[in-house]
Amino acid sequence: MDPAARGVAAAQLMTGLLADRSVAVVHEWFSAVGGSENMFTEIAALVPHAVRHVLWVEPGVDAPELRQTWLAHTPLCRSKALALPVMPLVWRTAGRPAPDVVISSSHAFAHTVKFGPPQRTRHVSYVHTPARYVWSPGFDSRGANPLLRPVRRLLQEADVRGGRHVHAYAANSLEVRDRIRRFWHRDAEVIHPPVDVEFYGAAPLGHSRDYLLGVGRWIPYKRFDLMIEIAEAAGRPLVLAGSGPCEAALRRRAGGAVRFEPQPSRDRLRELYAGAAALLYPAHEDFGIVPVEAQACGTPVLGLRRGGLRETVVEGETGFLVDATDPAAYARLVPRLSELDPQRIRRHAAGFGRARFRERMSQWVRDVTG
Repeated sequence: MDPAARGVAAAQLMTGLLADRSVAVVHEWFSAVGGSENMFTEIAALVPHAVRHVLWVEPGVDAPELRQTWLAHTPLCRSKALALPVMPLVWRTAGRPAPDVVISSSHAFAHTVKFGPPQRTRHVSYVHTPARYVWSPGFDSRGANPLLRPVRRLLQEADVRGGRHVHAYAANSLEVRDRIRRFWHRDAEVIHPPVDVEFYGAAPLGHSRDYLLGVGRWIPYKRFDLMIEIAEAAGRPLVLAGSGPCEAALRRRAGGAVRFEPQPSRDRLRELYAGAAALLYPAHEDFGIVPVEAQACGTPVLGLRRGGLRETVVEGETGFLVDATDPAAYARLVPRLSELDPQRIRRHAAGFGRARFRERMSQWVRDVTG
């Protein structure tokens, strides 16, 4: 059976398994784009009759099928830092009546939602990461907000206590599984998130590949500043695709060899991936969907040997990983990128497709919910 057919069969299995049960699918705040939002949408598609709950929908996003909490009608929804301390309470008062099954997609406190007692409601939670703002403030500088310092210990206790009723956890990577064990003292199944490798794998090979590429949200921990330094050290042009609050600072830092591509379409992003000598990814990421998208286009990854890249990049075959944040260490590997086979890179990326995710997710839910 080909991958697409396996994916359809897995989706049908999931739908059939839960067809006669009431189901709630839960996520944090919902914005127009993002890996966690795409993941939530993918999970919800496996259970078409499920009621979909989010804290709030961000302005400009058309999502009438999502049921928002009362937090959406308060000023708190304009600031995640201010809203964070009340999220556990919000999730405990979010839904009635109790469904038979809850599937949460969590990167903050969605896993703490409790729509019914564990004897009545089976709760499985797919975790993108335990809340960085709460557990790993040094990992992402946004978590260093002084408003969170006085309550961080209380939030950690609430996070652990609030997840005790969860019957089973899944993590999007080994990295996140390790955090769940360390912070929550719980085990988790590793199920890699779905990547649209079919779309990106349709990019033709054989481009000139004369520039380096950075893709993602222009925020500090993604290290676009370091990408600029790497490209300068390597003497190669750089394209930065995305958007975010650091745009002005990056433009001031960039030289004439850096080109910005704000908010590219999916088609344009695929072109950029396919034309790049490598995707630069010197960030510590939970999983990292962008590197898999690039590899689906046959493009190698030059990144940091931390987090999800250790699972998605095959050293010396689909890219190169570096232990340091020294631009010269990355630049020294740029001449070796031409040694890597685009077809081999593309074949590796195919293992992270939607069909594989649907199979793993359906099997896990079936095992846990019976």
